[in-house]
Amino acid sequence: MVNILLIIVFVTGYLAIIMEHKISVNKAASALVAGALVWTIFILYSPVKEMVTREIGEHMADISGILFFLMGAMTIVELIDSHDGFDIITQRISTRNKRKLIWIISLITFFLSALLDNLTTTIVMVSLTRKLIQEEKDRWFFAGIIIIAANAGGAWSPMGDVSTTMLWIGQQITAINVIHKLFLPSLVCMLIPLIIATFMVKPGLAEPSVKIVTKKNNIYAFEKNLIFFSGMFALLLVPFLKAITHLPPFMAMLLSLGLMWGLTEIVHRRKHEEEKGAFSVVQALRKIDTSTILFFLGILLCISALQSSGILITWAEYLMVQIPNQQVTILIIGLLSAIVDNVPLVAAVQGMYPLTHYPTDHFFWEFLTYATGTGGSVLIIGSAAGVAAMGMERITFFWFLKRIAFLALLGYLAGAVVYILMF
Repeated sequence: MVNILLIIVFVTGYLAIIMEHKISVNKAASALVAGALVWTIFILYSPVKEMVTREIGEHMADISGILFFLMGAMTIVELIDSHDGFDIITQRISTRNKRKLIWIISLITFFLSALLDNLTTTIVMVSLTRKLIQEEKDRWFFAGIIIIAANAGGAWSPMGDVSTTMLWIGQQITAINVIHKLFLPSLVCMLIPLIIATFMVKPGLAEPSVKIVTKKNNIYAFEKNLIFFSGMFALLLVPFLKAITHLPPFMAMLLSLGLMWGLTEIVHRRKHEEEKGAFSVVQALRKIDTSTILFFLGILLCISALQSSGILITWAEYLMVQIPNQQVTILIIGLLSAIVDNVPLVAAVQGMYPLTHYPTDHFFWEFLTYATGTGGSVLIIGSAAGVAAMGMERITFFWFLKRIAFLALLGYLAGAVVYILMF
């Protein structure tokens, strides 16, 4: 009885998340309600309530590590943006040839998303194309390829995608190994659609949009460069500190954030308080997407309750019996991430298969990292990058399905084949 109730609450909550715009309720609210309700039901029906309370504490320790990591990374990125640091990248693109432009933008997106994350990179690069390309349908096509490149770039980096970060923090994968094993498959996942897209783009020059007047902060070039390169270094420092000290990744991220906080205070120490405030970490913390962090909290609470109740173990056993081929199972999970957000999918799989079954850096975890990181590109609603591009450019679901989905599927399968052949 209790398991049926838990599943009903979880499915209802997830439907509310999917239909966020239809019901006009923020997905974070739906996730938090569902997360609190599943644990409430679980503890009410449990004969030993102290044990459930202890399990909640253990799960929250893991969940908090993920949330603090995300908060630190988002704050550093917002700090760079407040100093107009991303202009250093965008101002160096001078070509107007559409076929050259799509290659330059895709390659920048691929590598930048590995350093930052696929969502932030998509926002930066789609904003860039809005300045470079006036024709709406051309921008839509470029945005579709950006989504594929951002998700592919995020898959091979421990900081490039939330699901990859979760697997890294959960010790299913290690930073150096995932970079080594997944770089080539992820690159192929981007290159196959990009090569085909090159011939789909009409040859000619892109007509730049009417100059968009944006409010730029009163900041010197030295300050912009210093914060940009320091921020990049701070983010790159995280996996190295984790590898050297063996501390949880969120500790390294908090150290990086603290260093960036101190640096900005020193750089702007001679300015008036009002002027300095726009460049401060305090202001960056106000601007980060807190609702996204709370959404992840609610989802991870749901998954942890299903794990503690034993539901995930039952599903895992059923899946292994019905689909004994491990590679096919992972490919299906990856394609499911185009329909169901990859965060709860990865969290569910983490609960279904313990490290005693598949140890750290096992083929299963590495292939899962690739599949859930890139499979979401097949539908525009299948990844945070896709949803961001959809909102910014008002891309329709069916246009993406008609023009981009097949390219993303080809890239996904090609990268998967490369990984299987390699390992």
